[in-house]
Amino acid sequence: MLTPNTRLRLQDIIGRIADSQPVTLRERIYVQKFADRDASVWSWLRGAQREQRRGEPESDLEHFMAQLDLGEPSDSKGFDPSRDDLGDWFSGAPSFLRRS
Repeated sequence: MLTPNTRLRLQDIIGRIADSQPVTLRERIYVQKFADRDASVWSWLRGAQREQRRGEPESDLEHFMAQLDLGEPSDSKGFDPSRDDLGDWFSGAPSFLRRS
């Protein structure tokens, strides 16, 4: 559980990421530490990365998809079952998504 001060600090940093404002490496590491352990922080960070790449949603559908956290925030290719191993594909995911 996040303290109010921690949540506000994380949201400030994540907001700057979304707005393409400067963020230090120390701040990125700080956010990633929480994103690896907390699904809410991971979702906030993912939404900020999506907004940074695509900008504000232009249509109601894009806004709806952003609220549902749908779509890929990065330019990486999706899972290809003929080429990829599912375990390897999730190796970069937060710990709460990885298989045990």
